[in-house]
Amino acid sequence: MSKVKSTDYLFLSTYIRARENALLGSKRLEQMVEAADFDEAAKVLTECGFPDLTGASDARLEEAFSARRAAFLEEFEKLCPEKEIVTAFRLKYDYHNAKVLVKGEDGPGDSARLLSGCGRVAPGTLTAAFVEDSWKGVPEPLAEAIRQARTTLPRTANPQLADMGLDKAYFAEMLALTEGLSTPFYTGYVRLNIDVANLRSAVRCVRGHMDEGLLRTALIDGGNVPAERVCRVYAEPVTEVFREQALEKCAELGQQAAAGAPLAAFERECDNALTGYLTGAKRVSFGPEVAVAYVASLEAEITAARMVLLGKRGGLSPEALRERLRVSYV
Repeated sequence: MSKVKSTDYLFLSTYIRARENALLGSKRLEQMVEAADFDEAAKVLTECGFPDLTGASDARLEEAFSARRAAFLEEFEKLCPEKEIVTAFRLKYDYHNAKVLVKGEDGPGDSARLLSGCGRVAPGTLTAAFVEDSWKGVPEPLAEAIRQARTTLPRTANPQLADMGLDKAYFAEMLALTEGLSTPFYTGYVRLNIDVANLRSAVRCVRGHMDEGLLRTALIDGGNVPAERVCRVYAEPVTEVFREQALEKCAELGQQAAAGAPLAAFERECDNALTGYLTGAKRVSFGPEVAVAYVASLEAEITAARMVLLGKRGGLSPEALRERLRVSYV
């Protein structure tokens, strides 16, 4: 456990509280949803520190979102008493890049535009390691996961199985990293993410009448609900297997989805459960919990902004957009 104390977060917590008002939030999201068109919705983002994205192409949007994420993570890494908090968020992009490289149909060079620069390992470094099969500069858990996925894909011709192995390695590394922090709050968030991932896998397998063996392969260890318990969804209702209070509503909707109901409401509630966990940080005056929740909320902000803008460009109605939106942290 880290020797960092909550008082070490006094400055950062104050800084975050001052900046939370600039987050996109539910009110500004509603303004975007109600906007007449793409450009009007894009203008709302300028109030949150985004560049002017009126008339932006899809490629320009992705560049702006990636730049905002990269700049924030770099700034936050300098301010955070426990750098591991930011490192844990960067893991997602390392493993995203790993999936891109492993599944690249025409070789890793053709996948360059899909790689993220927000991971621990620069895209060029990871690509070179992949091509040369020389893993200097790549953390061993990531390197081993890529090597395993690289053999799984040609052996099985199933990209999904390769992804499953990478997902397991991602969560295992994330758990190990967060368990060394000064608070169990982040580890609790990771465990809930694992529960949500396993619940989604269970619902899809039952819904699709898939073999239990596939579910066992997909399940990730480390959640609050043991993986072996999750396998009981073939014999018990989803609501019985997932009795975790945080996932109670998710399980109810998951049971309906497993029986054939549309997945949208279930998927949305899973994401809302994760946000609900993060809101616990609002009761903390200062400490690492505030930092964890804020980084996660920045991630959610970018996801919501992208969804609304692309929805506006695609001609979705405000009602259709609201159905897709998740609960906002602020």
